[in-house]
Amino acid sequence: METTDPQYWNNRYLTGDTGWDMGRVSPPLQAYIDQLENKDLDILIPGAGNSYEAAYLLEKGFRRVTVLDIAPVLTARLREAFAGTALQIVEDDFFRHQGLYDLVLEQTFFCALEPSLRRAYVTHMHTLVKPGGHLAGVLFNRSFSHDGPPFGGAANEYRELFAPLFELKTMELCYNSHPARQGTELFINFLPK
Repeated sequence: METTDPQYWNNRYLTGDTGWDMGRVSPPLQAYIDQLENKDLDILIPGAGNSYEAAYLLEKGFRRVTVLDIAPVLTARLREAFAGTALQIVEDDFFRHQGLYDLVLEQTFFCALEPSLRRAYVTHMHTLVKPGGHLAGVLFNRSFSHDGPPFGGAANEYRELFAPLFELKTMELCYNSHPARQGTELFINFLPK
């Protein structure tokens, strides 16, 4: 399996094999978004999926939101669903994407990548988050019995991966996860060094 192959993700969306989709904005991300005051933040959501978080950001008045996904069928659906809005929809490989963002929201993207790509994710993420910006969202705090995706992980692994390039401001068990994910998610808020 190659989780950076657009056709792999196209097939998942075409067949409806999207078990990660909660059908709504992630509760921890919703709570985080609710406390953001600056509506002019440049925000990126990589591995955008059905973009519930992006829709929520637009609803809350954020004007500079970009979603990034590698699956052509998904980005076409998003362009149709968000036509006439300020949402920027980019079809690209995360590892090739260039830009600078005040905030990157992490929701199921990191866990969709094969673990061998995690160090490259951290390195590239560091180039995308502006100095003084944030990488915030949720990471799994569990293992899975299948080969993935999703791929699991744990706090000690994340500390080792992220600490060289990010200040780990927050990494704690989510108190407000979706019922299906209760006790299995860590909320993160990391700042680039």
